[in-house]
Amino acid sequence: MDRKEHWEGVYRDKSPLDVSWYQAEPVISLELIEASGCGPDAAVIDVGGGASVLVDHLLARGYRSLTVLDISGRALEHARNRLGAAAGEVTWVESDVTAFAPAVVFDVWHDRAVFHFLTAAADRRRYVEVLERAVRPGGQVVLAAFAIGGPTKCSGLDIVQYDAAKLGAELGDGFRLLEQRAEEHHTPAGKVQQFAYFRFARAD
Repeated sequence: MDRKEHWEGVYRDKSPLDVSWYQAEPVISLELIEASGCGPDAAVIDVGGGASVLVDHLLARGYRSLTVLDISGRALEHARNRLGAAAGEVTWVESDVTAFAPAVVFDVWHDRAVFHFLTAAADRRRYVEVLERAVRPGGQVVLAAFAIGGPTKCSGLDIVQYDAAKLGAELGDGFRLLEQRAEEHHTPAGKVQQFAYFRFARAD
């Protein structure tokens, strides 16, 4: 089963409210995006945003140049249906991030739990190549992944755990770590997952 088939199946068989990564309020993501210093005119992309409510919160805060990318068309459909007329204010992209060809450059790239699914080194290299094309010099990257000691699988798939040094080595010298946060994420099923959040700046 390829990646797209897997994630389409997830959103066919489960409500977005029942998946383990569901957050009613993505507090740390919002804080780190705001910490970037980019205002409501900033171009922000939520990679793997799918059915996440992050876009709802960003719209409520006045952000006007939002893109949501996800490999699953079903996940994006959930979000569009939830937003109703406001969905027209967002650019929706159905794509595997490793094959994404950005039409614009972004001020902020947000990824909560996509990169850690890339277990093949070649996929991680392609991700970083896309990141370098998609984020403007001086732009920022907010990336969250399972922390060292956290889960080793999610949605039946293997993942890669990260700390700052390990993630920084993957992104390379073109990105400088600004801050990191730890989170105990409580899943809808009541389990606790250890996440780590990182905010990087792309070199000018």
